[in-house]
Amino acid sequence: MDEITLGASVAEQLQDLVISSQDVNGFLAELCELSASALSRTLGQEVSCAVTMNRHHRTTTAAWSDPEARLFDEIQHNYGEGPCLHAMSTGTTVLVRNTRADSRWPEYCHAIASLGQLSVLGVPLTLDSGATAALNVFAPTADVFDDAAIRKAEMFASQAEKALRLAVRIGVQQQLAADLRSAMESRTAIDLAAGIIMGQNRCSQAEAMSILTKASSSRNQKLRLVAEKLVESFAPEAPATHFDG
Repeated sequence: MDEITLGASVAEQLQDLVISSQDVNGFLAELCELSASALSRTLGQEVSCAVTMNRHHRTTTAAWSDPEARLFDEIQHNYGEGPCLHAMSTGTTVLVRNTRADSRWPEYCHAIASLGQLSVLGVPLTLDSGATAALNVFAPTADVFDDAAIRKAEMFASQAEKALRLAVRIGVQQQLAADLRSAMESRTAIDLAAGIIMGQNRCSQAEAMSILTKASSSRNQKLRLVAEKLVESFAPEAPATHFDG
């Protein structure tokens, strides 16, 4: 399979994940599992993947393909430095060929080597709203990431950026839609309550709204709740209309 075909296949798989995932964290977990599976096939050995994310100046391990991957990633956070954090902060792919010999992050590399992880690859993910992330790949063999494996990891990251932005935007739109529905429902209740008050008191809409607002303030309740209770109290006694028999 050539790279163009592979890229299209990855994009389709990630788009399917966006549709099927319940939330962004679910999407990231699926991304880690998909990446680990694909790279394991490419390298001919089992590798683990995790996603590190920094948002609002807080760095966390957002998802992982297996519990070990989470541990490998969080060790880096404890030291406050390492290849994946460097990839995330610089926006460049970082490769540690041999954790037993790399001198850039000696404490982290020694710790991760003692757990049997001898190669580490960090690929940056650029997100919206100032958030940054990295796809981190851990392997038990030294110098295992060849050019083809690195390109494949970068392809996953590139496609994941687009899919993750879509997932975040869908999540935002879903929240906006929920907020809009809530606002519309509130508005309907308030309008109905104002209509009841206008009918009872033969007053204007402005005067009815003033009465509702004062009731909300005196009861220390939201205007919507006061309106809903008023509407509910009148529902059983709704006046007959010319449509009723």
